[in-house]
Amino acid sequence: MAEPAAADLSYEEASAELDAIVAFFERPDVDLDELVARLERATVLVDELERRLAATKIKVDELAPKLEASGAQIDPETGEVLGA
Repeated sequence: MAEPAAADLSYEEASAELDAIVAFFERPDVDLDELVARLERATVLVDELERRLAATKIKVDELAPKLEASGAQIDPETGEVLGA
């Protein structure tokens, strides 16, 4: 069965798949036949995750000033809106 496209995965699913690939590389008995395929998949996942993070940062940078202008404060650690 073919792997789903990285863009079709949720952020959490893509991150979990990437974690599984990293765990594969950390095993002492890495299957060399799978090594290149998993490395290629990891690259696709990393690219997709980075794309989503960059898009999220742009959106936050657009929206945060609107919240601040309304008098709301944003917790820089959690991103939680503290009040207006």
